[in-house]
Amino acid sequence: MAAFLAQSMSLSSTMSSFAGSRMATPASAPVAARVAGLTIECAHKKGAGSTKNGRDSRAQRLGVKVYGDQEVKAGGIIIRQRGYTVHCGPNTFVAKDYTIHSKIDGVVRFKKTSMKKSVFVEEAEEVEYDRTADTRKNRRLAKFPPRDSVLAAAQ
Repeated sequence: MAAFLAQSMSLSSTMSSFAGSRMATPASAPVAARVAGLTIECAHKKGAGSTKNGRDSRAQRLGVKVYGDQEVKAGGIIIRQRGYTVHCGPNTFVAKDYTIHSKIDGVVRFKKTSMKKSVFVEEAEEVEYDRTADTRKNRRLAKFPPRDSVLAAAQ
């Protein structure tokens, strides 16, 4: 009986812990690891989950960019929208992404009927700047005259 136990012990030390496993367990490995077939490994991945974050899309920045009674330049964006919710009026045009632009320099006006909302641009009347008024800008201009007048006085 003792000879049988010694023979089985010598066989178990050279055989793998898993049936059909390709690797033999070394004789110096602990008996519990060989018998149970457990291997303990250290972590080799990040634990914070940082690779699963940070894929949010940018905001669309839609909406009215120039409001009523405000000035707009030719080609300026008045409204960015998805779909044709606000319609074009005179002196405006729509781009392929439904953005409404101004055709001319002018003042933006909005109009709402029972059926639809629309936007249009009126031509702005030219306003002559009053240089005689006592304003901060005029005081600064008096202190620092425009370049052309300085160059003309020097010649």
